[in-house]
Amino acid sequence: MQTDTKDKTPTTTPLINRELSWLAFNYRVLQEAQDRSVPLLERIKFMAIFSSNLDEYFKVRVATLKRLIKLKKKTREKLSEDPADTFEQVLQEVKRQQEEFGKVFRESILPDLRQQNIHLLTENDLNEEQQKWVQAYFAEHIQPHILPLLLDETETHFFLKDQTVYLGVQLFEPKEKDLKPERFSMLEIPTKKHGGRFVKLPTVDGQRYVMFLDDVIRFCLPALYPDYGRFEAHAVKVSRDAELDIEEEVSGSLMAKIQKSLKKRETGYPARLLYDPVTPRPILEAIMAHTGISEDELVEGSKYHNFRDFFGFPDFDLPDLKYSPQPTLVHPLLEKEESLIEAMKKQDYLAHYPYQSFDYVLRLFEEAANDPKVTAMSATLYRVADNSAIARSLVKAAKSGKLVTVVVELKARFDEESNIFWAAKLQKAGANVILGLPDLKVHTKLGLITRNEDGQLVNYAYLSTGNYNEDTSKIYADHALFTSNKVITQDVEQVFNFFIDRQLDKKFKKLLMAPINMRDRFMDLINREIKNATKGKPAKMILKMNALQDERMIKKLYAASQAGVKIELVVRGICCLVPGVEGLSENIRVRSIVDRYLEHARVYIFHNDGKEEYYVASADWMTRNLSRRVEVAFPILQKDLIEQIRTIIDLQLTDDTKARDIDNNYVAQASPTHVRSQYATYEYLRGLIPEGMKPARKSK
Repeated sequence: MQTDTKDKTPTTTPLINRELSWLAFNYRVLQEAQDRSVPLLERIKFMAIFSSNLDEYFKVRVATLKRLIKLKKKTREKLSEDPADTFEQVLQEVKRQQEEFGKVFRESILPDLRQQNIHLLTENDLNEEQQKWVQAYFAEHIQPHILPLLLDETETHFFLKDQTVYLGVQLFEPKEKDLKPERFSMLEIPTKKHGGRFVKLPTVDGQRYVMFLDDVIRFCLPALYPDYGRFEAHAVKVSRDAELDIEEEVSGSLMAKIQKSLKKRETGYPARLLYDPVTPRPILEAIMAHTGISEDELVEGSKYHNFRDFFGFPDFDLPDLKYSPQPTLVHPLLEKEESLIEAMKKQDYLAHYPYQSFDYVLRLFEEAANDPKVTAMSATLYRVADNSAIARSLVKAAKSGKLVTVVVELKARFDEESNIFWAAKLQKAGANVILGLPDLKVHTKLGLITRNEDGQLVNYAYLSTGNYNEDTSKIYADHALFTSNKVITQDVEQVFNFFIDRQLDKKFKKLLMAPINMRDRFMDLINREIKNATKGKPAKMILKMNALQDERMIKKLYAASQAGVKIELVVRGICCLVPGVEGLSENIRVRSIVDRYLEHARVYIFHNDGKEEYYVASADWMTRNLSRRVEVAFPILQKDLIEQIRTIIDLQLTDDTKARDIDNNYVAQASPTHVRSQYATYEYLRGLIPEGMKPARKSK
């Protein structure tokens, strides 16, 4: 095998298939639903997360695979892997996971619900009193929102809306002789119009009852089809291609293109039709004949689809079946400050979400919008909350005459509509709105405030691994830096200059910015560890990210391992690197943590012969992040903040409760630590707060 003399690793780099690695991540989510130490209603939410993740995966990744399969043979041969082979492996693994998903639901979730006196009834479980109640409820609350469509022998086309559950109904035993002995119909389950997927029935003697909306409709089919006496009804759901085909040329209105593409998304070709495996063939054939769905798009599911609707499963006011509350922590220093800008003059601060309050960044932007000394505000908006306080502050600042520059990423998948809304509001307020860049997705999370202080312009910066989003800040684990460090704020200013002039000649003293210097600088930092290792010095790296896929970075990590560098990887999702291979990666250990919160922060630590360097970033080591996105990694320079990051990372490296290895086995320590890193992180940060400022907390 030929080798690359520069990296000293094989040109054919051992890699785990990206698609299968993602599916392995989603299986870790399913493991949380299986774990009986997780509160029951939280396990149900993990079922919903698993399902929602898989829906998006089919809409994006599987749809992309199907497009690749349609390429000409010569073009396909240029790909590193045959998309047809990958597609088959994906379908096999999805089928395996779906079967396990159904088993978890039937054999674990449902029995445990019954132990809590919660009964998920089907249409066949109702007693006489419940039957009457369901029929009355259906007539009043559901039937007005249902419009059945009879599928006859004509070429009538029925469009299945994306991510919507339908019932395919076969009608038997006509009550009139002139009616067809067998007909087919389809109807949409009106989840949104009903206000949810579940119907709570009256509680009787402490026994709680709930039904799928699907089963309520199944029970009441005679009211919808009074001319027939027997019915067979099975659920189907289509997932449509969600990739946006956008010509990103400089000319023209990108916003208009995005809006046009969003409309196309709803009518994109189907990536899959999920169906109940026991659905009679005649029903499937009738659906295919009238929807244009082909045999290739059929994927076996279960009786119920859209398990993401379990996010709305009733909690029956049973707090013991949910996670014990973790009151949001105040920041031990920022909480004391009336002015965050004045506080940032004194030192740098790190906030750790969701453990600490997100209110400080909201306060910072509101303070800046109201401060007459602030002359300019800049921010990058990737995924903002629908009712974003930060966006409102930027609107207020623009209306008051401040120079406001906002980079709105219109290509933030599934958040385009919200971003378009705020882009329009900001433009109307007079802000300079930059609608992304033609060839680069803007993924970095930056804010810059410029203030006139005694005739001098002084910059204050906010840099984060997470979005300006009040909603996700409650469940995403991120780090954010508040700083007035002149070197860093000047570098942040350079990033915003790049958005304006789009010139790649920017120089940075401290920041790593993709696509300008991030990849090369990370390569340099790894090479330094390799050099130290070859000199017999201690050499190691701790790298935490959401995804590791870029082949060049993986080859460099293999080279570092071969040189003797010890590498700890904490990778939540996709990991294409193969650890523990003798002669290649025996010095690399990979772990993944899936728990109560979504690990979202990226942290890169380089030993540097004892003078450790710390970078916190918005970027994963994926080719798209390093080469096709605007990303920023920022250094942590202040000693107390370095200690905070290191403590949190060390807790994750000793986690033997929620950490898994590359094969999804729970990590076992030689000496059990019983550390659950997210809970230990909360307690660590709680310990930093003076006693009088600590929130009350229930322990469990």
